[in-house]
Amino acid sequence: MIVLSVGMPRAGSGWHYNLIHDLMETTGCADARDIRERYRLQKILTEVNCNIGVLSARRLGLVMLPGLLNTFVIKAHAGPSTASRFFSALGWLRVTYIYRDPRDAMLSAYDFGQRALTKGRPNAFSHLSDFDKSVDFMMEYVRIWEKWMAEKNVLVARYEDLLTNYDVESAKLADYLKVNSTSPKVQAVVEKYRPDAAEGQQGLHFFKGKIGRFRESYNEEQKTVLKAKLGAYLTRMGYDE
Repeated sequence: MIVLSVGMPRAGSGWHYNLIHDLMETTGCADARDIRERYRLQKILTEVNCNIGVLSARRLGLVMLPGLLNTFVIKAHAGPSTASRFFSALGWLRVTYIYRDPRDAMLSAYDFGQRALTKGRPNAFSHLSDFDKSVDFMMEYVRIWEKWMAEKNVLVARYEDLLTNYDVESAKLADYLKVNSTSPKVQAVVEKYRPDAAEGQQGLHFFKGKIGRFRESYNEEQKTVLKAKLGAYLTRMGYDE
């Protein structure tokens, strides 16, 4: 079986993935990084957190072959597909999804990309050179959020809830993953990824993480644009305009 940790970019998806990965590791499941090497899936599962990219039939099929013999956790930012629904219906794919207030997520993406540029190491967000490009980029992932919310058998979490109500959210996750929450190993993992402890850990992409930071960073004109673009979504996501 494969556990698929999907997330909106800059929504704590690296944090969520590693929490899930280590919770599953307490059950004896394989490390996805080892699976990647053993089955030569370097072109399919990329980056430090084994990101599969799009959930195409080809990509999912290639990782599902070792998934028939091993349980492991992979990551994605993409929307659901016919193939992901098929494998989920079979019980071969268990999916979690995390999202964040898109206004904070797009600000975080912009900042992260620009910081990388100043260091001479551009990343996947460095092309977001202005506000308009950042909005267009995030709208794509808002539409992906809408698709995941319509899916069945997906555990959905909000970044803000994981940050402010960690014990409840981590307990929901442990229950969904069917791990023994009373196990000392599981409890150690939960403590390892508690927000204060997680900040600064390599591979978690956990930098500022402040809730509502967009309100002090964007001007009134920009906030008006965001309200017009996102107003129909924010209430459904659980956020104030």
